[in-house]
Amino acid sequence: MKLTSMTRILAEDPAKPVAHAIADLQRDLHKVLKAGAAAGGSIRLRAEAALSAEGYRLTADETCLTVAAADDLGFVYGLYEISRRFLGVPPFWFWNDWRPVCKEEVEIPAGFACKSRPARVRYRGWFINDETLLMNWKVERRADLPWEMAFETLLRLGGNLVIPGTDTNSKIYRGLAAGRGLILTHHHAEPLGAEMFARAYPGEEPSFDKNADKFRALWRQGIEEQKAYRVVWNIGFRGQGDRPFWLDDPQYDSPAKRGALISALMREQYAMVRQSDPQAVCCTNLYGETMELYRDGYLDLPADVIKIWADNGYGKMVSRRQGNNAPRVPALPPAGDAGAHGLYYHASFYDLQAASHITLLPNSEDFVRRELTNALGRGVDDFWLINCSNIKPHSYLLDFIAELWQNGAADAGAHARRYAAEYYGAENAQAVAARLLGYAEHAVAYGPHADDHAGDQFYNHVPRMLMSQFMADRSRPA
Repeated sequence: MKLTSMTRILAEDPAKPVAHAIADLQRDLHKVLKAGAAAGGSIRLRAEAALSAEGYRLTADETCLTVAAADDLGFVYGLYEISRRFLGVPPFWFWNDWRPVCKEEVEIPAGFACKSRPARVRYRGWFINDETLLMNWKVERRADLPWEMAFETLLRLGGNLVIPGTDTNSKIYRGLAAGRGLILTHHHAEPLGAEMFARAYPGEEPSFDKNADKFRALWRQGIEEQKAYRVVWNIGFRGQGDRPFWLDDPQYDSPAKRGALISALMREQYAMVRQSDPQAVCCTNLYGETMELYRDGYLDLPADVIKIWADNGYGKMVSRRQGNNAPRVPALPPAGDAGAHGLYYHASFYDLQAASHITLLPNSEDFVRRELTNALGRGVDDFWLINCSNIKPHSYLLDFIAELWQNGAADAGAHARRYAAEYYGAENAQAVAARLLGYAEHAVAYGPHADDHAGDQFYNHVPRMLMSQFMADRSRPA
């Protein structure tokens, strides 16, 4: 059969996520294939309950290419596979200003067939965090279009999970994300996706002991507002401003007291969610002070909660640096730690020290591969949430990580050459790939460890901080 710009996509009453993907494929057909061609064959969607969740099968005869799937995401992934395989549209086409080489038609041989393989990671997606370059950006006079393109790109990469922005953005765009078929989850400082206490009650002290009913009301409201969506519910308890709660409530002056309160509140949140949805999936972040409490035996979690381990912001699966304190506690489940495990990993980080917010991660793809495949080997395959920040500066690494969450393995050199060829042309692929692979070799080292390499914040924030302090010192009277 032939694909042309006039190819019709036939589907009976498609669900909203599928309708979005159909519209995207129709756009791609018109983008890649020249107008004025004959009608060509058709693309038909067919439900097939025997296929696995999120799976699809493509088959072609002389006149029709059929997409069979058992659920919405299966159809979505199958439609995007047509776009990539036959039209050559890559996932980051929007972010990398990709332009197609237009052609009259695409021939698909009769008898063609392919079937998807299950992704290596169950829940896999992005946290759109520190989204400063997205928040006021309008494309075609639409503030939501960059966000819609973020969700489309994530789906093209085989993702199924998202935190659609920070704080108020996550509330604004979660309906758009869910309408695309993505599962929602939450920032570790916003349990159940609820409103921050300090925002809802600016005049109240953020102490659970003093304002328990107000906290509970916010959690119930968060559940109610999202009950129509697919959600992996994040449970936990941190202080306002994403810091340990006991900094604002000093009566909790021991690990035992802190762990007891967090454990009790997580179990209460878990019960709230399960009352609304008995099959609900829950997760919690073992991040910062919470990881230390868990490691030392002070946290008591429901058995089926996904435990999420975090890298240090520079791609190493150890606890993050806080100022000059860098204990580098291993952040992977110890042997014998049963249950489901996930990770929160930074393609971008924002620490106002040496992080890479608007430039590439200053550590190599091969370094990332070793860390993530090691995590898979330790059973961390239920949940991967990647901090993608503003997306465009990090597209190269995000593409590589998606290959890992899909297949469980990837080759850095082969990926760099493929990526370079897709976005910069085959004639430039070798030179571009060499520069992508060599980027981390030129990053400034600030410490003795393999991941101690500086990103853009080292060059921007640290000099600004030093100059501000110098000017302040000079202005003081002698």
